[in-house]
Amino acid sequence: MTRSKAIDELAAGPRTPAAVDAFLASRSFPIVDGATITFVYRGDADVVHLRHWVYGLPSSQSLARVDGTNLWYLTLDLPAGSRVEYKFEIVRGGQGTWLEDPLNPNRARDPFGANSVAHGTGYQVPEWVRPDPEATPGTVDEVVFEGPTFGRRGVAIYVPARFRRTRRYPLLVVHDGHDYLRYASLKTILDNLIHRREIPELVVALTSSPDRLVEYAADARHARYLTDELVPNLEKTLPLEGRPQGRCLMGASFGAVASLTTAWQRPGFYGRLLLQSGSFAFTDIGDRNHRGPLFDPIVRFVNQYRAYPIAVAQKVYVSVGMYESLIYENRSLVPMLSGTGMDVRYVEARDGHNWENWRDRLRDALAWLFPGPLLLVYE
Repeated sequence: MTRSKAIDELAAGPRTPAAVDAFLASRSFPIVDGATITFVYRGDADVVHLRHWVYGLPSSQSLARVDGTNLWYLTLDLPAGSRVEYKFEIVRGGQGTWLEDPLNPNRARDPFGANSVAHGTGYQVPEWVRPDPEATPGTVDEVVFEGPTFGRRGVAIYVPARFRRTRRYPLLVVHDGHDYLRYASLKTILDNLIHRREIPELVVALTSSPDRLVEYAADARHARYLTDELVPNLEKTLPLEGRPQGRCLMGASFGAVASLTTAWQRPGFYGRLLLQSGSFAFTDIGDRNHRGPLFDPIVRFVNQYRAYPIAVAQKVYVSVGMYESLIYENRSLVPMLSGTGMDVRYVEARDGHNWENWRDRLRDALAWLFPGPLLLVYE
């Protein structure tokens, strides 16, 4: 097994508890050295596994123990700019327990809990995801919308700090919007980008579904709910542009599918799409995809779209992580979208299927779809 220089130095020493204490106190973890990363765990165990979400590598890899100590390590290649989420599985007496890395303070949270985060050489958390004390914050209010398709639903509405009813604003509709607020710093990013004039002032509708794996999977009811009910209601009650170029659908994973399928069912109504790590499963033979029955409606839609691609919007931003299994599907979709005449921007990142990957792409995506005064002048 390859191991880092730091582990070699520890193994060459006295390997006493005091030496291990000094080793742990003198470094930050995981140990990143150029294009390699070394994961380290200290504790009594029968086996320690690294559990990660990098598609293409074994999802479970065993750490080795430094002889004479209770220190475990694993060294892997990690390309520059990478961001990887992981946990340790600690096996004792045949029972495995998953836990976050006790030596690493970096955490990413999602609806299922938290993961430890490893940053490769050159990766930095974007400074524009943190609150800027000079940016006047917009407001988010929860409202209840009632429509014939799904009945009563809560929708959060973001309005910019200088909101005026005498102006007209573009509308951004965000699938899983409440999760984008919680896990992808969306409100802070909107406040910062508007303050910097990188995007115009926007009104944002943050939607969520109690049954997203059904509703977002190419369900015609969802397109009807958004296009015939929610958006027209918002355009009646708020000062919105009410034009295709002023309407954008956005989502990640199944939310990206919901965005594309809604625009496909109402071509030309939405002028902008932001699709992140879309679950665009398809088949080349037959109609069953290995991802399971939840994907069957998506497979039918994507197969149909691949056979008869049409322009559904004016501009489409697509992003995906290199370390997620969906990269093949997203790469395959982009030439078809471009071939219809739509203006498409495609971005890959050394990251996985997670909220902070989607967060890190938002500045580039929003500023390209809705360039603010600063970018309209200087780009």
